[in-house]
Amino acid sequence: MRRRRQNNPFFETIEYIGPRPQARRAKTPSFLSGWLLLLIAASIAYIVGKPLIPSLRAQQDTATVARADSLISRLMTAPSLGERLAAAALQQTKSHVSFDNSYRVIAFPGGDVPPDRGYGPDVIVRGYRALAIDLQRLVNDDMSANFKAYPDIFKASKPDPNIDHRRVPNLERFFKRHGEELPASRDAHNYAVGDIVVWRVGEEKHMGIVTPGPGERSDERWVVHNLDRGPVWEDCLFEFEPVGHYRYDASH
Repeated sequence: MRRRRQNNPFFETIEYIGPRPQARRAKTPSFLSGWLLLLIAASIAYIVGKPLIPSLRAQQDTATVARADSLISRLMTAPSLGERLAAAALQQTKSHVSFDNSYRVIAFPGGDVPPDRGYGPDVIVRGYRALAIDLQRLVNDDMSANFKAYPDIFKASKPDPNIDHRRVPNLERFFKRHGEELPASRDAHNYAVGDIVVWRVGEEKHMGIVTPGPGERSDERWVVHNLDRGPVWEDCLFEFEPVGHYRYDASH
C-alpha cells in the first residue's frame, strides 16, 4: 500500500509580498559629463606639456649650415651695416678655426693670423674686414695719435700693429671713442643685429657679434663668438655677464 506523503511546513512555498523586481537599466551617458572629462584631460595635457613647448621649438629651430646660409643671403644685401656685419660673422661659422690667441707677427695693413686660427676679437676683426673696414689699421692709427687714451695693462711702450687690434680692451676703447657705447643690459630688446657685446668670463673679457636666431627664431638675439671652439652661432647672449655693448658703423 502506497504511503501518503505528509505535508511539511518547511518545504511549503513562501509567497513574496512586495513590488515586482525590475531589470536594471543601463545609464545613459550625460553629454555634459563627457565634455567635462575632455576639458579636464585637455587641461592636464596643457599643464604638463606647456614647459616642453620652448624646448621643442628650440629643437626644431637649431643653428644649421642651411639656416645660416638662408640668413646670410638675406642680411648681406641689407642696407644696415650692422646686418651685413652679422652676415659676415655667420659666414665665419662655416669654417673650421682652432682657438689660438698667441702673438704672431703679421702684415700691416690688412694683416691677419692664419685663417684656421683665431679667438674672440678675430671674429670682430674678420667680420669688419669682410666689409672693407680694417680695424688693424684704424686701431693702430688711433693708438699712434692717442696712445695714452688706451688701457695701460699690456706693459707696452708704443702701438703694436701685430696685436693691438686683437685685444678686447683695446677694441672696447676704440669703439667707445669712435662708435656708440650702449648700456650692457640683460634686455634683449636693447641689442640690435650687428652690435658688439663684451662679456666677463671668469677673469677675462670676451666679445662677439649680435645676430638673429635661426628659422622661426629670427626675432631673437643670438651671437657669433669664439670662446674656445672656433666661431659658433649660439643662443647665449646672457649666458655670461655682459659688461660692454657697442655699435660701430665706421662713419666717424
